[in-house]
Amino acid sequence: MTGPIVDIHPHIVSTDTKRYPLAPLFGIQSDWSKERTASVEELLAAMDEAGVAKTAIVHASTCYGFDNSLVGDTVARFPQRCTAVGSIDMLAPDAVDVAKHWIARGVTGFRIFTGGSTKSVDASTLDDARSYPVWELCGERAIPICVQTDASGIPPTIALAKRFPKASIIVDHFARPDVSGGPPYAKAAPLMSLAALPNVYLKLTPVALDRIRQAKADTHVFLAKLVAEFGAARIAWGSNWPNSPGTLKEHVMAARAALASLSEPDRDAILGGTALRLYPTLSNT
Repeated sequence: MTGPIVDIHPHIVSTDTKRYPLAPLFGIQSDWSKERTASVEELLAAMDEAGVAKTAIVHASTCYGFDNSLVGDTVARFPQRCTAVGSIDMLAPDAVDVAKHWIARGVTGFRIFTGGSTKSVDASTLDDARSYPVWELCGERAIPICVQTDASGIPPTIALAKRFPKASIIVDHFARPDVSGGPPYAKAAPLMSLAALPNVYLKLTPVALDRIRQAKADTHVFLAKLVAEFGAARIAWGSNWPNSPGTLKEHVMAARAALASLSEPDRDAILGGTALRLYPTLSNT
């Protein structure tokens, strides 16, 4: 590998609950954040051990709801190593002003959490006209928006990608596709349909790799299919540390193994190059 490794999906949690009070989205704190420590100092040490140069830290919605203070403060402390992906209530009347506030605090991406470990996915409000002003703002300012969803969220994601062609959309965990049955992966057709939209990107994570393995699919063959459909320049790696069990170094090793059959330029793109284009502030520090 010739380029840097960039992780676009770790989380951090502070033990200082006075400064950063818990207020989890949907009212339930995630189990991983209770069971595994995840301070920024631990993240940086893990990055050094794993050979990860830069990171876009994803705000822990299941700890702090829409308060991005922890990741905002972290970017201010360590601008040479990280940027932040925050979360806001996209449907709130003041969402644009709130988004501008967090952008001023160092947030260079946002994430829509339609469901996950603490709540089943509900993508019904994903393509909601009340969110359109924020989508417009993010498109104008080159602020990518991550979408945490499953296959049910793909149709509204397509609608948003068409409505806001300047907005970059990153689909977390490959939208948890059904890859059973082997090539040509007919059950993963919803995921593949996103390839026609040039502003949609995919995030390769341990969650996505686990789904491929659980379906007894060939990881190398499936990832080669995704690269053929999307291009490596539209796929980026994220560790999901410490949500996904294991060390950051182990997640890097797993990603390298999964990508081993690809060309070196494609591996470089997925492990770092795409991330630096999505979050260009990481290239400037």
